[in-house]
Amino acid sequence: MKRAESIPAGLPAPDAGARAHQQAVEHYLSRQIQDSESGFLPFEQWMDMALYAPGLGYYAAGSTKFGATLPTGDFTTAPELTPLFAQTLARQVRQILLASDSCTVLEFGAGSGAMAAAMIPALRELGLDPVYQILEVSGDLQQRQRQQLASFGDAVQWLTALPHEFSGCILANEVLDAMPVTLFSWDQQGQLQELGVRMAPATADDTSSPFELAQRTATSQLQEILARRMPPLPGYQSEINLRAEAWVREMSTWLKQGAALLIDYGFPQHEYYHPQRAEGTLMCHYRHHAHAQPLLYAGLQDITAHVDFTAMADAALEGGLDVLGYTSQARFLMNAGLPELLAHPAPIGTSPATQTQTLSAVQKLLSEAEMGELFKVLAIGRGMDQPLLGFIRGDRRDRL
Repeated sequence: MKRAESIPAGLPAPDAGARAHQQAVEHYLSRQIQDSESGFLPFEQWMDMALYAPGLGYYAAGSTKFGATLPTGDFTTAPELTPLFAQTLARQVRQILLASDSCTVLEFGAGSGAMAAAMIPALRELGLDPVYQILEVSGDLQQRQRQQLASFGDAVQWLTALPHEFSGCILANEVLDAMPVTLFSWDQQGQLQELGVRMAPATADDTSSPFELAQRTATSQLQEILARRMPPLPGYQSEINLRAEAWVREMSTWLKQGAALLIDYGFPQHEYYHPQRAEGTLMCHYRHHAHAQPLLYAGLQDITAHVDFTAMADAALEGGLDVLGYTSQARFLMNAGLPELLAHPAPIGTSPATQTQTLSAVQKLLSEAEMGELFKVLAIGRGMDQPLLGFIRGDRRDRL
């Protein structure tokens, strides 16, 4: 199997402190591989530990993840670009809260807290006094959120586990893509293989990864699932996010009334497993550089995969939830009122540079060449009788 032989051109090298952390993570992962059956660790498990191992994984350690420019952070998200994103989203959230007779918003993976910081005042301006709950698996990010949102006092609450029952609005912006995926491929004989990670032969080259990809015959369960989704394609590699599907399916056990807005980059299934997408969608982000070598920089870089929105919609239906809407981020924001918000006069004292920055951020949110088309919004829920504002035009549920 192909391994990450060296650092891609242009990818920044870690500093001494980051390199020391990387070595600690590599040592931890090496022990897990050596303790596993036949020295093979399924990629889903490897990705899980590289991202979430306590005190070591990318989301569990102390590096700065979010930031719009170098040298801060590895990537930026829509709420970080401009508060207009959350302010527009608040209009849809308000409709969901009123329809579910609730004032509670639950955000998964709240990042720096930028979404909540803009959402709460926006909802208050719309006549609601929200209770804003956050479920965050990263202790480092939770600490940052507490600092960012301290001025809101008891209006913000942090949960340590899923609620037993919930009514209101659930937000998950770029959450599904960070859930560990199962990596698979078909060999030249058309046999389905599951990919995993093993130790690579020792080398004197310290720029190469100590890990390499390996393969084994896929389980019958994985073969049965994929047989329903795509035909065998020799030489084709991709991924399937069974954890994300299980998370969506489980939501039906605790969401009693309301809706979840799942916002992420991805495609419907027939596009996700298109024959021309023969190397899958797995991507890594380090200091605003994107590449496709997940075995490099263990614990220092984000590892993600695009979302199969058909699979997420099917999981919701299997759990007994309704699929309420599916469209592009650009269409959703336009429907929810972004043009009206943008037309409001800028506050007195706003500099021309700030106004230009806002317009540039909005362009990125809406442009088909940027986030506008790649990112989608899927709404699922229960007990919602009215059509949702964000999907009144351009709903694509028929394409799932």
